[in-house]
Formats: sequence, structure tokens, C-alpha cells
Amino acid sequence: MVRTLKNLILILTFILVVLFSLTGRTEEQIRIVGSSTVFPFSTAVAEEFGRSTNFKTPIVESTGSGGGMKLFCSGIGFQHPDITNASRRIKKNEFKTCTKNGIKIIEVKLGYDGIVLANSKKGLLFNLTERDIYLALANKVPSEAEGSKLIDNPYKTWQDVNKDLPNIKIEVLGPPPTSGTRDAFVELAMDRGAKTFTNLKNLEISSKEGQKEFKKISRTLREDGAFIEAGENDNLIVQKLEANPNAIGIFGYSFLDQNSDKLQGSKVNGIAPEFENILSGDYVISRSLYFYIKKNHIRIKPSILNLAEEFTSEGAMGFDGYLAEKGLIPLPEDEYEEVKVSTLKQVELEL
Repeated sequence: MVRTLKNLILILTFILVVLFSLTGRTEEQIRIVGSSTVFPFSTAVAEEFGRSTNFKTPIVESTGSGGGMKLFCSGIGFQHPDITNASRRIKKNEFKTCTKNGIKIIEVKLGYDGIVLANSKKGLLFNLTERDIYLALANKVPSEAEGSKLIDNPYKTWQDVNKDLPNIKIEVLGPPPTSGTRDAFVELAMDRGAKTFTNLKNLEISSKEGQKEFKKISRTLREDGAFIEAGENDNLIVQKLEANPNAIGIFGYSFLDQNSDKLQGSKVNGIAPEFENILSGDYVISRSLYFYIKKNHIRIKPSILNLAEEFTSEGAMGFDGYLAEKGLIPLPEDEYEEVKVSTLKQVELEL
């Protein structure tokens, strides 16, 4: 059964290549979908690729990491994307969908990013802990410091959460569930905050069922207006923060970097979301960024190799590359060289 499926996939790919040759059609544009966080980086690479080669500038769409994976893994052929960006690693169920549909992938680690909680410079600068973040945004919280009973989140102001914080209404604008930023935020910030409570920490390590229950508690955000889903458009969140200095927004470091004249990033555990702190790992809410290439499309769109060369070039992904200027935290030099060599080798093998 598996062999038959593999043969069908090979035949389909061969037919696409033959049709591509017989029709004499020029190679279609490369299509990239995925993460809103990675979108500015992919756009910059696509534009440079369009300027420096004879190929058309790739189409880049901001669909969110989850939305991008859904489109990417849905099938093979010209109607499906060639590359998807993700601000977190591909999930097991997404990988299974890709495999089920005969899709083979190349995973490329692009660099690192910090997830920031930022507000207008017109407002107060926040210094938060992971515990503060959990208590402010979780749907259910312990009734006492270490109590086992969970209650609906009663906190209305930041001072309710922590007496050392401002007496300002909790109002946080963040990404939807389809966003990789949302996935990373709840894992890196909310989970850590929940684990500061002994009963929740014990629940998480008690059993597989306990771990599932812990994640449900720590990662379910409140729906009473304190947390507001603001969509995949991080630029729109920035605009809303300018209009409301008391609100806080959640997005990738690059958007803070590009709007540093308007916004300020909250400290987390006393550490500011700055380039050096994210690179060193001192800023705890940080993650890896990825893009995924569809192997099945490389023969019908050979320019994917040229795009991969530009994406992984020193001038783009390197420490002094143009992506770093846009807010990407680059890979360490040895890791970068390994990613570059591995990526290009895998793409070349498909030609």
C-alpha cells in the first residue's frame, strides 16, 4: 500500500514535469505563505531575489503559521504553496498531514526571535514576571497563592495581579490560535508562569493526563475582554497601541525593533527584550523561526534553489545581513554554516 502510494506520487511529479516542458510555459512564481512574524523577512528576501535574478519576485502571503501549514500540507501542484514560514516548529499533526498527502519537506532554521509585550512610549514601562503574565491572562487561576482550587480569573488591573504593578486595567492585544506567536507565547510564558504554583507544577509532572490538564489550564486565555484577539496583522496591533497607551500588545521582536520610536518592550524577570539579551538567551520568551520547502516542487520550479541560496546567504541570514537589520536574531556562525550547507545540499539532490 505504501509502495503503491509512493509510486503514484512519483508518477504525479513526473507528469507535472512533462506537462511543464511540453506546454513551454515559463516557470510560475514561487509562492510563500505562513507566519506574520517571518513575513517581513521572507518579503525582504523575495524582493532581493526579484532584483538580483531573472526570475519573478515570489508571492509572499501572511497567513499565520497554522494557516500556512494547512495550505502547504494540502497537496502537490501549481495551486499549492512551495514554501511556508513558521514562527514555531511544524507540529506532529501537520507533519502527518503533509506525509499523508505525499509531501516531503526540507526544514530550515532561519534564526531566533523574542516575543515581546510592548506598549506605547506614552505609557508606563512594565517590569513583569512570568507569574504576573499568567495571572493576568489565564482563564483559570488558583484561588490562593498555592491553593488547589481554580477559579475564573478575577483580576481587573495589573495591580490586582501584583501590588508593585500600575493600577491600570489589564488590556492585552494578541494573536489568534492559528498564530505561531500565540503557540510560542503560551508555551514559553504562560506555562512557565503556571509552574510557579506548586499544585500546577505537580499536576504537570504527575501523568500524561495531568500534563494535558496542565496545558489546558495554562494555555487557555481569558475571554472577558482582558485579552483581545487582534488578528494576524501585527502592524494593526502597533497602530492600536499608539491609540491606547495603557494597552499591551504581544508580537515578535522585529515589530518592536521597527517601531522603537513609538513602542517600548516590557521587561520580563528584569530583562529587556533587546537583541543581545535574546541572542544570549537571557530574555526567556524567545523561540526559533523556520521556513519549510516542499521537495516535490523543486523539479517543477528549479528557481527554488536560487531562492534558497539567497535566503541562506551571508548577506541575508548572516550576522550582518539585511535580515538582522530588520530584527532577525541570527544563528551563531557554526550553526548558520551547518544550516546553509544542509539546506542547499538537500535542494540540489531534488534537481
